[in-house]
Amino acid sequence: MSSSKHSKELRRLALSVLQPGFVGTEAPEWVLRAIRDGLSSVVLFTRNIASPEQLARLTAQLRAENPALIIAIDEEAGDVTRIESATGSTRPGNFALGAVDDPELTESVARDLGRQLHAAGVSLDYAPSVDVNSNPDNPIIGVRSFGIDSAVVSRHTTAWVRGLQSAGVAACAKHFPGHGDVAVDSHHGLPSYDADLDQIAAQALPPFRAALDAGVRAVMSGHLLVPAYDPDRPATLSHRILNGLLREELGFDGLIVTDAIEMGAVTHRYGIDGATVKAIAAGADAICVGGENAEEATAELLAGALVDAVSRGELAEARLAEAADRVRAFADWSIDLGRAVPVNPISGDIGFTAARRAVRLSGSVHDTLPLAAPPHVVELVPTTNLAIGKETPWGVAAPLRERLPGTTFVRVHHQELTARSAVLEDYALAPAAGRPMVIVVRDASRHAWMGRALADLAKARPDAIVVEMGLPGGPALGAVQIFTHGATAAAGVAAAEVLAGAR
Repeated sequence: MSSSKHSKELRRLALSVLQPGFVGTEAPEWVLRAIRDGLSSVVLFTRNIASPEQLARLTAQLRAENPALIIAIDEEAGDVTRIESATGSTRPGNFALGAVDDPELTESVARDLGRQLHAAGVSLDYAPSVDVNSNPDNPIIGVRSFGIDSAVVSRHTTAWVRGLQSAGVAACAKHFPGHGDVAVDSHHGLPSYDADLDQIAAQALPPFRAALDAGVRAVMSGHLLVPAYDPDRPATLSHRILNGLLREELGFDGLIVTDAIEMGAVTHRYGIDGATVKAIAAGADAICVGGENAEEATAELLAGALVDAVSRGELAEARLAEAADRVRAFADWSIDLGRAVPVNPISGDIGFTAARRAVRLSGSVHDTLPLAAPPHVVELVPTTNLAIGKETPWGVAAPLRERLPGTTFVRVHHQELTARSAVLEDYALAPAAGRPMVIVVRDASRHAWMGRALADLAKARPDAIVVEMGLPGGPALGAVQIFTHGATAAAGVAAAEVLAGAR
């Protein structure tokens, strides 16, 4: 083969292992051109979605260049939603499903989501998160997990994978080998999972085994250090973890895709291009990129880095070709999966049914609920991690106002409390004088400022009703506590119904 032909073939191989994102509700010309040159996958985010009809047009436009194109999306159907980012998810997330602990319900919710994605032309969903959230201070997983118990997470992993794939969309178990027992957000730094081999085998790996047994054909690697397996390289860049543990020990022969390669956990040390080369060399087959770096220059940089690494002998051409083969095999399998399932309508209410079943109450419920008058709602707003869209609405005030006209509300951020000490008195307590008060929090036990503000409000108004939309924890404050196990739109509606006496 001539050098020019060889270079062209190397570029095709390099493009085929990238799963880039892009900006816009129509495919940019550079994406279409890259598909013609060998790009085998793209990933969609909120910025690409305006409506179901537009999304279907977009996926059709992309597949016109390559009918076997893998079209992925990062849709967890909970607090992390892309298809409903403007309104909040109408389905509860994993933690709520785990709280109900009805695998048939979990399977139904995942099937409903799968039908919606299948109708829109999506073939791969970067979900479910099968991490066991065993560390209550975890800043990145939390309610994205089915729970804190490995057995619970395993059985709902099985149900979720089966449900999604029964609707014709491939699932992707993440974040291998388990991101639940860490206290650092991998978007910004490198977390370390410091358990020993026995602990990892008992705690983190069972849900991944369950996913494999359920037929999952894609696994997403996590950007975390696991010293028991590799003290030097994050899992995404570790041959011992991707090949030794996932391939050899667990017997996985499907597609290994990385978590977003631009995340600080890997780029701070290796750069985005260096991390890409090291991930493929370690055994990854596909590079997810473009959650933040979604321009043509990034895709070109990564493709060029892979080609150059082969030319310099840093990356074996056979390894790059093997990764490309796995991408192609996954694409063929996912096409067959989609063709085997007709496009079915979504049910429209299974998500709300599940969210209602996830609500838990404690305290003097019968003396306090339903509310006798429209309340003043105080929502304490945390800074969320980058996986959760900042544009995605959450809370109880809006759906409660629809059910109890006259409901008023205020949203309070940490910065406001820091800047002016009288904020709670002026905007929370004073407007609630002579009226019921509802305090809405999100992971109050994990945010010290929120816990303090909640305690101050509950001390002044011990008759207040507290709605926790994150992880339950901390002391029971207020007359009644309502736990929704997630902050989706469906969860907000479920809580509002309880407050208004609608159920």
